[in-house]
Amino acid sequence: MRLQGKVALITGASRGIGQAMAIGFAQEGAQVVVSARTMESSSSLKGGSLEDTVLQITETGGTALAIPCDVSNEIQVRFLVEKTLAEMGQIDVLVNNAGILSSGPITQFNSTEFEAVLAVNLLGPFLTCKHVLPSMIKRRIGNIINISSRSSIWDEPESLAYGPSKAALNRFTLNLALDMAQYNIAINALSPGLISSEMTKNWNPGKDRLGRMPDSPEIVIPAATWLAQQDASTFTGRLVHRDEFAKTWP
Repeated sequence: MRLQGKVALITGASRGIGQAMAIGFAQEGAQVVVSARTMESSSSLKGGSLEDTVLQITETGGTALAIPCDVSNEIQVRFLVEKTLAEMGQIDVLVNNAGILSSGPITQFNSTEFEAVLAVNLLGPFLTCKHVLPSMIKRRIGNIINISSRSSIWDEPESLAYGPSKAALNRFTLNLALDMAQYNIAINALSPGLISSEMTKNWNPGKDRLGRMPDSPEIVIPAATWLAQQDASTFTGRLVHRDEFAKTWP
């Protein structure tokens, strides 16, 4: 039980990577707070729900709390953090996993779509960090994992918002890690690799530079669990790739 006694707050936890990490952290003893835009699944948000994530955790004896939140809305983020602290008493681990993808040629890619990607993928982590960090600073310990992507460093056609948003998230991670080291707070970015999700359901390996097929979201759990145990004295300010875990890092 490597996360026994810890409280983990995970955004984008209704499905995919976020849901897998929430379940994995709970199995390691963490009390988990899961967040996404809605509690229940709908026709527009297929593939899972916060209710489903909580049920999977509690059915096996774990502790989980679901709090809906749009991470691009500061009022909702503030409520998410305040309710988590009121219910759980502390936040030891924050995983900024919520993210959206939108792509297309620049002549057909409108500013609303561009701003929406930046709002969730970059503004969202900024807001959650802004409101979670005061409690971590007070306790002088904490851990933040920002979910990044190799799209941040790879050239990809028509990736005019997603890749840049993740590149900016990487720089945000490194700069914030520098600021928070004095408080013993670890801040790292984890690139999970190609993962099976709604975004990859029609994936064609012939179009991938590595000829990959998507992996199951559960494959991310070991790397994320290891990162969640770190503080600024052991591992911080790093941009790491899940498929290199136990090979080139830690």
